[in-house]
Amino acid sequence: MYSNIKSNIKKALTCQRIQNFDLNTRLVATHIPQAGDVGIFKVLQACGNIIIGPDKQSVSLFDGDLVMLAFGSRYATNQVEGYVPESPVRHCHLLGRGGVAGMLASKNALFKTATSQLELVGYATGRNDSVLNTIRWKALDSFNRFNIRAKVILSVGSSMDSGKTTSAAWLCGGLRAAGKRVGYIKLTGTTFPKDATLNLDRGAHFAADFSHFGFPSTYLLDLPTLLDLYQSLINLACDQAHVDYIVMEIADGLLQRETAMLLNDPGFRSSVHGVLFSACDSLSVISGLQILEEYGVRPFAVSGLFTASELLIKEVKSRIDVPILRLADLLTERATSLCAEAEDLLATEGVWSDVQQERRMRA
Repeated sequence: MYSNIKSNIKKALTCQRIQNFDLNTRLVATHIPQAGDVGIFKVLQACGNIIIGPDKQSVSLFDGDLVMLAFGSRYATNQVEGYVPESPVRHCHLLGRGGVAGMLASKNALFKTATSQLELVGYATGRNDSVLNTIRWKALDSFNRFNIRAKVILSVGSSMDSGKTTSAAWLCGGLRAAGKRVGYIKLTGTTFPKDATLNLDRGAHFAADFSHFGFPSTYLLDLPTLLDLYQSLINLACDQAHVDYIVMEIADGLLQRETAMLLNDPGFRSSVHGVLFSACDSLSVISGLQILEEYGVRPFAVSGLFTASELLIKEVKSRIDVPILRLADLLTERATSLCAEAEDLLATEGVWSDVQQERRMRA
C-alpha cells in the first residue's frame, strides 16, 4: 500500500536534513516516540493548514497528503499546548507549522485555526531499523560563561505576542545603522522561520535559532541542554558573522518554564550584556519589571506592543524609571547608547561584574 510513496511525501522544515531513509510501518505499534523522532504521517483532516518546507516556503496541506514531521512538544499560550506521546501512538496532531507533531492537550479559546489531524503511517529509519532523529546532540558545544564572544542583548517579554521579536528586529536595525555587526538568535520556542527572517530583513548580519541543531522545539528541555544550545548558537554567530552584538530572544513570557529557568541561573545571567523587556500593556510593564527585579535584572529599556499606544505610555511613564523605547527609538543612537551602557544595569548579586572583570583580564 505504501510502496513508492517517498516521492509523494511533503517534507517539513524540521526534517530538512533527512535524506535517505526507510519507512518502517511495524514500529508504529511498539515505538514510544522521543522529541525529534521522524515520522511519516497521513493527513486525515487538513483544516486548511500549511507546513513550512525545507526551503522555508509555505506548503499547503490536503486530506490524504503524506507529510514528514518530527515529534515535539509545544508551549504557545495564545495558540496550542501539546506533547510528545508517552506511549506508542497512531493518531496525533500538527502542533506547529514548522513541522512538529504531537498530542494536543489544550487550545486557546480565541485561536480559531483548526488543528490538522494526522495518522502515523510509519517511522523514518536508518541502519538496524533505528528511528531517525533530527536533533544533532554531538554538534552542541558545552556552555562556558567566559566564552561568550559578543555582547548579548536579551530580548524577553511579558508573554507571547508582547512584541519582543519586533523589538529585537528594530534594535538589530539600530545597531547596524550605528556601524555594529549584529546577529539575531532565537534560543527557545517552536520551529518557525518567521522571526529569524524578520530580523535578517531588518538589519541583522546573521540569524539562527534552535532548529539549526535539529530541535523541533525547546519546550521541556533541561537547563544544561538549554545552556549548551545557547553556547552553540553564540559560537555559530561569532564564527560565521564575526558579530559585535547578538540580540537574543527567549520565547513566550517571564513565567514560561524555560524562560524562568534561564533567568534564574546565575551563569546565564552573568553572560548577558543587557536586557530589553517588551510588554503588551501598562500593567504587564509594571509586573514584569518587578519579576525581573527578583532575578537581579534591571532592563536598560522597555518596549513592545504597549508602545503603540501613547495613552499606555503615559500610564507607565510616571511609575517607572526605566527608559521607554518606541519602535522608531530602537533605530536611533539613543538605543545603541543604552545598549553600550547596559552592563551597569545588571545586578545579578555581583556575579556580572566578576565575570566582566575576568573577561577583560583574559582579553
